[in-house]
Amino acid sequence: MAETENKNASNCDSNCSSCTANCNARKGGAPDFRAKLAEGCSVKKVIGIVSGKGGVGKSTVTSLLACGTRRDGFHTAIMDADITGPSIPKAFGLSNDGLAVSDDGKLMVPDRSANGIEIISSNLLLENEDDPIIWRGSLIAQAVKQFWSETEWKDVDYMFVDMPPGTGDVPLTVFQSLPVDGIIIVTSPQDLVSMIVAKAVNMAKKMNIPIIGVVENMSYLVCPHCGERINVFGESHLDEAAEKYGLKVLARLPMDPKDASMMDAGAVEGIDLAPIDAAVKAVEALG
Repeated sequence: MAETENKNASNCDSNCSSCTANCNARKGGAPDFRAKLAEGCSVKKVIGIVSGKGGVGKSTVTSLLACGTRRDGFHTAIMDADITGPSIPKAFGLSNDGLAVSDDGKLMVPDRSANGIEIISSNLLLENEDDPIIWRGSLIAQAVKQFWSETEWKDVDYMFVDMPPGTGDVPLTVFQSLPVDGIIIVTSPQDLVSMIVAKAVNMAKKMNIPIIGVVENMSYLVCPHCGERINVFGESHLDEAAEKYGLKVLARLPMDPKDASMMDAGAVEGIDLAPIDAAVKAVEALG
């Protein structure tokens, strides 16, 4: 160990912010809290799906982005980090009998959707999916780390992390413990949009996490008779907020009763992906 540290020190340029070496020569660089994947596992890109408030459809956006990247031939995974309010398994029609353990019994093997999306969620661990998880924040944060470190993630191209609303323990844990390559902010077309976006933007900036863009969910309703777009929540304020914070608007998703029924029936993989396709391409452009 000492020999390795000396070797690293001999090549040191004193720029600890860009150095990955864990040596005694570090000079004031920020501590690295990132959790490690299990041996033999790999995840190329991690994308967080966030919002400053609840009820805007983060799980819907997470599911559709995963479906889009999987459709395009990528090995895709979802980590449901909303530990106390998980909804990802239901959207994909999964129950608690789909999880397994690795051959050596040390790791959880994620469940797979019909199209091969790998999923880990607290609801897959419960005997009864209606049982509440009544944990303090520290336990919830630890569960998120375990989902990362103690799950057999093999050669994943894109992992989407569905986070609970706000800027509390879980988003902080994800940003500090996982190598997040970028976040997508989810909002809705209401007067609160500026506040919702501001909270997510400011947290991302404080944690030095790139923002890929913003998705507006429940943006409009298409009249089934005449095809006119109806702004159920009034005129959108998204463009103003996006311009204020220098964000790219990736998609505006409609309110569609058929899509909602498919989510409830566990058939999210059958939803038309055209409205979110630009957001999918933005994720894939990360490499």
